[in-house]
Amino acid sequence: MSSIKTPQANTPPATKVHWFQITDEHCGQRIDNFLHTYLKGVPRSKIYNILRKGEVRVNKRRVKPIYRLALGDEVRIPPVKIQTKTIPQAKTSIIDRIENSILFEDEELMVINKPSGIAVHGGSGISLGLIETLRQSRPQQRFMELVHRLDRDTSGCIMIAKKRKILTELHAALREKHVQKTYHALVSGRWPKRKQLVNAPLEKNVLNSGERMVRVSPTGKVSKTRFKVLEPFQQATLIEASPITGRTHQIRVHCQYAGHSIIGDDKYGDSDVNSKMKMKGIKRLCLHAYELEFKLPNSGKQLSIRAPYDDALSRALQQLSSTDSVE
Repeated sequence: MSSIKTPQANTPPATKVHWFQITDEHCGQRIDNFLHTYLKGVPRSKIYNILRKGEVRVNKRRVKPIYRLALGDEVRIPPVKIQTKTIPQAKTSIIDRIENSILFEDEELMVINKPSGIAVHGGSGISLGLIETLRQSRPQQRFMELVHRLDRDTSGCIMIAKKRKILTELHAALREKHVQKTYHALVSGRWPKRKQLVNAPLEKNVLNSGERMVRVSPTGKVSKTRFKVLEPFQQATLIEASPITGRTHQIRVHCQYAGHSIIGDDKYGDSDVNSKMKMKGIKRLCLHAYELEFKLPNSGKQLSIRAPYDDALSRALQQLSSTDSVE
């Protein structure tokens, strides 16, 4: 039997049994999720199969997939064939861009001003996202996971957990609405100041092409967003959006539903408006995760972190201010 060790690598060799001793980093995690993390490339169906057969043992006993690991548990992982994927090396320019976008960092947490155009993780034809790039740039960091997500073309504040405990605690804070998210968006037309709340249920749909779309539907989930006008222009409005619920594409679809789609939105936007704005040099999705407000779980310190606009969005607003402003 291999000697007991603390798990540090993502993919243990598939040729022999491995035993891992659980530290506080994985304390409380479900065994199926633990295996999914450390057996990268192994389908979940295979993970549940080896659990069901008793090939995975905790303290030499069979466990169910819902078993939560405890400090000091010894986990037996059998030989498993792993389908490895070759992940390309991140470009130095991208690594530098992300590292220079860090807004806050301590031993447990990092908040980044994610650039527009960078996906938060690989998948759907994207081999390298924000989280994979961070892991490559900081190989000494044993744990690094997304706390929440942003669409690829949305810029702004995103949290990265550097310890599992903080990840779990921030997930709980998000569920209990203890994290306040504030977005800024440039939308088409004149948003009425009286329109301060959009309450419209949202439902996910998958098209025949495989594309995921969200629409307002009476059978959808309750979805609410607060809005506030920040700066009106002749043909557009800079607004503040604060999601009360956290549905996929919520702000984008609620803006569309209100009749003022976000400029540069190729999925839910107005193609004619987008074309006209491109002629003005506005070529990106004009949605920005501007601010996060929350308490650090360990210290209880209240944080308010703001992400400045990137050059493209700043130039767009400056141009509208000089040529399209409203008195």
